[in-house]
Amino acid sequence: MNSSFESLYTSCSVQTESTSLLHNGQPPRPAAYHTHAQPTSQHQRLCRSQPMHILAVRRLQEEDQQYRTSSLPAIPNPFPELCSPASSPTLSSGSFPQCQPSGKYVRDPFNTHREHSGEGKYQQFSKTGNETYEDGMGKVVEIPADMTARDLCQFLVYKNHCVDDNSWALVEHHPALGLERCLEDHELVVQVQASMTSESKFLFRKNYAKYEFFKNPLNFFPEQMVALCQETSGTIPPSQLLQNFLNSSSCPEIQGYLYVKEMGRKSWKKLYVFLRRSGLYFSTKGTSKEPRHLQLLADLEDSNVFTVITGRKLHNAPTDFKFCIKPNKVRNEVKELRMLCAEDEQSRTCWMTAFRLFKYGILLYQNYKIPQQRKTLLSHFSAPVRSVSENSLVAMDFSGRIGRVIDNPVEAQSAAMEEGHAWRKRSQRMNILGSPSPLHASSLSGVIHRTQLWFHGRLSREESHKMINQQGRVDGMFLLRDSQSNPKAFVLTLCHHQKIKHFQILLCEEDGQMFLSLDDGATKFTDLIQLVEFYVLNRGVLPCKLKHPCTTVAL
Repeated sequence: MNSSFESLYTSCSVQTESTSLLHNGQPPRPAAYHTHAQPTSQHQRLCRSQPMHILAVRRLQEEDQQYRTSSLPAIPNPFPELCSPASSPTLSSGSFPQCQPSGKYVRDPFNTHREHSGEGKYQQFSKTGNETYEDGMGKVVEIPADMTARDLCQFLVYKNHCVDDNSWALVEHHPALGLERCLEDHELVVQVQASMTSESKFLFRKNYAKYEFFKNPLNFFPEQMVALCQETSGTIPPSQLLQNFLNSSSCPEIQGYLYVKEMGRKSWKKLYVFLRRSGLYFSTKGTSKEPRHLQLLADLEDSNVFTVITGRKLHNAPTDFKFCIKPNKVRNEVKELRMLCAEDEQSRTCWMTAFRLFKYGILLYQNYKIPQQRKTLLSHFSAPVRSVSENSLVAMDFSGRIGRVIDNPVEAQSAAMEEGHAWRKRSQRMNILGSPSPLHASSLSGVIHRTQLWFHGRLSREESHKMINQQGRVDGMFLLRDSQSNPKAFVLTLCHHQKIKHFQILLCEEDGQMFLSLDDGATKFTDLIQLVEFYVLNRGVLPCKLKHPCTTVAL
């Protein structure tokens, strides 16, 4: 199945800007004009030879009119045989490439918002897109009309020197409606931007849960919510479950109760709902599936599913697990939105994931496999190859007057371990600032964690939930913060099975030395960095290992 997708992706080539360097910063002159140039004084000739600022071609073209009246003589052409007019001894305007509107990426150095009428369109991004609080500043990027969301994320990762772990996403954000959704990798950014208002914007941030359902489908599709039109006995294996969603000839469906908001009103009704490839339906008679009892709630073809980021009070929602189906033609009309509420986070994720699978089908699987295929291809070319000299290396013992080759493998292994212990002791003696003082080491361990991206200081419980929700509720997503109830303690916030849990990290004393522990002193650590590194490798008392740090990186 994987081999059929190898040739489906064509990466968007990133063009680099080039500006022609003109002699003395002057724009090209027509040959006829320079032929009749008047002689100038010696003072003018001296001024003309002064160093001048080299301007871009576009700037020079805008100022071309004022330079046309200048009395400066023509600049001699050092290569007259290369000019278009063979008889022209000077550089004419036809010798330089014209500045045409293109699809090159342009970063606005002043962070100003401009309009552009060329082929490319400017898109606005949050300057700190993956931070919890947006500061209103933005970056303007000019992109070609055929650029996809994946290509734009790759470009932003490159421009902002981010780690390319295939977890970055472009988020469509509507502050007036309180809605967000991650763009699919194959979507054209310009087409999505065309349906957005001036207040809407794109956010650039991480989303680890985008394709997590391909890895752990059973966590996303509870057995009681998945059914086939042809009733089958027994449970459906995970591989068959995803194939049913991806295969357009099959007809699976998601079923269950949802709170549905009435159009134009604040009242909600609890209905039994069915999600199929043809649309979202509700039953007018209990849980009946008969066609005469089903009514259409929303169409999948011309709509997208969004997460509602506003509180419950705004829409008088019965639960916190809200989502919305927004028609593409809707801009700011709240009354045209189909607001829905699930009972819990798992069921909400199931409905939203199934909506994406029914709408895009096999395209989602192709988007999921492309980074893996690229990674495999790059690892094939970048795999280190041992040279002949490396293969001929042997273990040596230099403890005596002369060195000797260690032939015994057991002795060679013990020598390597001994050298490793000696190196570790030397590195422990030399701390970061070069001071061996134990007082300095203890004070450093109390603040060194604040330099880590996974530590967020005095972050509240609600804000930590919001950050994890933004970057995806996947197993192992975590962050650390100061405890609000105990000023001398810390809190580990961890996501497991789409539920967010909090674990308090307490101080414990032993032999006059302070340690940090998650399990009442059974496992002790001198600082939070050691604690995180331990639970990255070991589950311990936690429900799962620490895997994805929830970070806020300013772009």
